[in-house]
Amino acid sequence: MDSYRGSVKDFVNFNAKQDAELLHKAMKGIGTDEDTILMLLTSRSNNQRQEIKAAYKKAHGKDLVSALKSELGGLFETLVVALMTPPISYDASQLHKALKGAGTDDDVLIEILASRTCAQIKDIVKVYKKECGGKLEKDITGDTSGHFQKLLVILLQGSRDEGVDEDRIEKDAKELFAAGEGKVGTDVEKFINILGNRSHEHLRLVFDAYKNLSGNDIEDSIEGETTGNLENLMLAVVKCAKSVPAYFAESLNGSMRRAGTDDQTLMRIMVSRSETDMLDIRACFKKMYGASLYNTIQDDTAGDYGKALLYLCGGND
Repeated sequence: MDSYRGSVKDFVNFNAKQDAELLHKAMKGIGTDEDTILMLLTSRSNNQRQEIKAAYKKAHGKDLVSALKSELGGLFETLVVALMTPPISYDASQLHKALKGAGTDDDVLIEILASRTCAQIKDIVKVYKKECGGKLEKDITGDTSGHFQKLLVILLQGSRDEGVDEDRIEKDAKELFAAGEGKVGTDVEKFINILGNRSHEHLRLVFDAYKNLSGNDIEDSIEGETTGNLENLMLAVVKCAKSVPAYFAESLNGSMRRAGTDDQTLMRIMVSRSETDMLDIRACFKKMYGASLYNTIQDDTAGDYGKALLYLCGGND
C-alpha cells in the first residue's frame, strides 16, 4: 500500500513469542543488550509491540514494560516506554502529564490538539477518562483561561465541519479580515470560531482569499494581533490546516537547532508520527531547512537514545 507514509511498518515475518524471548534474553544476566532492544522495537509496529507485551507476560508472568524500565534508564528508557504505549494512550498520557505536572505545559496541549484528526481527538477523550481518571475537558478548563481555553475546548470537541463550503469561503475571509486588521482591537471570538470549526481544506481556501483581501498571510495578522499561548495555538492550527507534516518539520527543527535539545518534544514527535507521516515530515524538513532530518538528529543526539531515534526516522534524505 503506497499511500502509507509512516517510517515504521508491520514487520513481515512477525512472531510475537520469538520477539518476547529475544527481549527476555537481552535483559537477562549481567548487563543489558540495548542494541537488540532498540533494533527490535523500532522495526515492529505499535500493534505488534502490544502482541509482544502479551506474549512476554504469558511466558514470564510479568509486565514487559516494567521489566524494560528496570533495565534501562534516562532518555532511552523514556523513549522505549513511549514506543511500548498504544498511540491514543500515549497522547492521553502526554496531555495528562502536561496538565498535572508542575505548571501547565501549554506546548504539549497545543501540539496534540492542533494536529490530531477529529476521530483521534474523540478517542483521546475516551482513553483519557479511562486511563487518567478524569475528564480531559475539565482538566483543561481547570488549568487554562481566556480565549486560549475557548479554542482548546472547541478543538477538543473533535467536530470540525467536513469538506468545503464554497459559499462561505469569501465570507469567512472577510469576517477574519474585519475581525483582525480591519479594526482596532481584535474580535478574537470570530477567529477562534472559524479556525476551530472549519475543515482544513476549507481553511486553506479561506487563507488564500484572506491573502488576496489583505495582502498579508493570516499568520502575519495573528502575530500582529495576539500574543502568548493564544498566538501559539492559533498559529499551530493555521499551520496544521496548511500542512501537518510541515508543522511537525518546523517543531522538530525548533526542538534541535538551538542551545540545548528539547528532547521531550523531539521524542514525542518521532514516536507519534512514526506510523503516520514521517516520510512527509522528512521531505518537508529537507525542503525547509536544506538538511536531512536524519543528519540533524544524528548531530544532536547520542547513545542508544540517538540510535533509536534514527531508526524511527527510517533513513537519510
